[in-house]
Amino acid sequence: MKIKKNIALSESGFVFNPSTGESFSVNPIGIEVFNAIKEEQSYEEISKTMLSKYNTDGDTFEKDYNDFVQLLNTYQLIELANEG
Repeated sequence: MKIKKNIALSESGFVFNPSTGESFSVNPIGIEVFNAIKEEQSYEEISKTMLSKYNTDGDTFEKDYNDFVQLLNTYQLIELANEG
């Protein structure tokens, strides 16, 4: 999975998709996860970082991560591996 090349993210969490003209906001943790995905970190790397930084458990992080990725996919912000 990759963040599409044309997607812009500001330091304040403003996400812009120039292909659709849509914009979104993400919270500070969303910024971290978005950037980690953009850097092509694996789920395991992202999970390890988030679990060490924040007071959460693996199951909660996994659910939140999957929900976040689903939103990124719904709003056409990512390319899944099988999309090429």
